[in-house]
Amino acid sequence: MYQQERRYSEMTEHELRQEIADLKEKARKAEQMGMVNEFAVLERKVQMARAYLLNPDSFKPGDIYQIEGDPGQYFKIDYMNGVFAWGYRLKGDGKEEALPISVLTPLK
Repeated sequence: MYQQERRYSEMTEHELRQEIADLKEKARKAEQMGMVNEFAVLERKVQMARAYLLNPDSFKPGDIYQIEGDPGQYFKIDYMNGVFAWGYRLKGDGKEEALPISVLTPLK
């Protein structure tokens, strides 16, 4: 039977944590089988689900954050839209992009 996938925004904290655990297990298996593209897709889904466990209000426009998994890369937020921070990479090409807040780490 086909089950309609629910949006992360509709899930409870418990459901999100279960989804993250399931996705991590699928990603682990994909990595073991050498399915690089599948692994990358699942990792991005984990990042998205994690974003819904965070409070977007704790991310402030004008602040600079380190990008998780991308050492030495910093991101300045111009504005927030839901669980996405819109802005640009400090040493990047100046193009605006959106990142899920789960990949942003505040500078200490």
